[in-house]
Amino acid sequence: MADILQNALTQIDQAIPILEPQYPNREIFQRIIKKLKTVNNLIEGEIEITLDNGKKQKFAAYRSQHNDARGPYKGGLRFHPQVCATEVKALSIWMTWKCAITNLPYGGGKGGIAVDPKTLSQEELQRLARAYVRFLSKNIGPWQDVPAPDVNTNAQIMSWMVDEMIKIKKEEGNLNQNYLATFTGKPLNLGGSQGRDEATGLGGCYVLRSFAKAKQMQPNETKIAVQGFGNVGSWFARHAAKMGFKVVALCDSKTAIYNFEGLDVEKVAAGKKEYGSLAALVEKKIINAQILPATTDLLYLPVDILVPAALENVITAENAAQIKAPIIFEMANGPTTPEAEEILQKNKVLVIPDVLANAGGVSTSYFEWVQNLQGYYWSKTEVLSKLEPLMESSFTDVWQMYTANKNISVRQAAYIIAMKKVIDVMIARGE
Repeated sequence: MADILQNALTQIDQAIPILEPQYPNREIFQRIIKKLKTVNNLIEGEIEITLDNGKKQKFAAYRSQHNDARGPYKGGLRFHPQVCATEVKALSIWMTWKCAITNLPYGGGKGGIAVDPKTLSQEELQRLARAYVRFLSKNIGPWQDVPAPDVNTNAQIMSWMVDEMIKIKKEEGNLNQNYLATFTGKPLNLGGSQGRDEATGLGGCYVLRSFAKAKQMQPNETKIAVQGFGNVGSWFARHAAKMGFKVVALCDSKTAIYNFEGLDVEKVAAGKKEYGSLAALVEKKIINAQILPATTDLLYLPVDILVPAALENVITAENAAQIKAPIIFEMANGPTTPEAEEILQKNKVLVIPDVLANAGGVSTSYFEWVQNLQGYYWSKTEVLSKLEPLMESSFTDVWQMYTANKNISVRQAAYIIAMKKVIDVMIARGE
């Protein structure tokens, strides 16, 4: 995981030559860039819980707070064995740009615990979630830092966390804020927002549809392969199919399947829920598809759009040249390394970056936060009616920047927009 932070810093460096001439005071500009290449605060330590067998176990816990010039820190919490300081720092930097691109009044945060949640019982998982909130409670809050679900976390974990936060504030005699707004991604009966589960995938599809219009692509003639079939990948595939795109390949952590005539994504999603794997659906002939020899083979299929929707560093210098898709649409965070992107650019592959494509999740988290603070809740139709124009206008801004400047990538266009917004606020604040 050591290179993920360097990836994030390299991407900042790539935008600097275009941004710097816009700032007459180079000294202030360089000082701010130096700040943007570090995080404001890294909270790290160990938390301990009692397991069901009575033994104690410690877990490494982290929260990175990158920049709060534009508002409270915002970003997910992941429970995964690979969680480390380097990873959460990089992810918090990307969150800052994601919030700026979509005009959300937030800065970037990210956190998590180094754990495989599958090894814990529900009771142990709840103790771990509550211990993490105790560990973080002085550093989070509705106007300070607002965590959300990420890899291996969900609405139930957010419920335990927000309940623990409210308990802590009651103990302190400090209930002068609505602490429901400390966490987003909660269930509907505990202050959650309609549409949140599907928001990242659906938001990506709004960007995809806008992109297809800009490139004059016909959805029903556009073959898409989606790598990853968790929350993000499954909702993206489902909504892309509903919009008329031809989803021809899917994979989970164990199996990749394809049918170049198109897959019935709704049937795949329902079958995966029932049988637990994509392989079972093919073996039982529930869907008409073939199984690829390895899940990584999906990356090299001759499709129109490849959608990495799992974890970071999937497309690297080692495999980038083998990719046949002319377009990569990043629904995961950081799936393409800078070295890989250089190869892709030489091969005329267009990359739609994560900070734009997958910003639908944080956008709907913002809607949940607003609803909590107001104590007034919206219908699903109202939520999606706000998400759609937000994602479409964010794409339009980035695409206009990309088409107006020669020799820059779409990622650079997105970074120029995002970094300028943050830099301008930092200058206005006198930093």
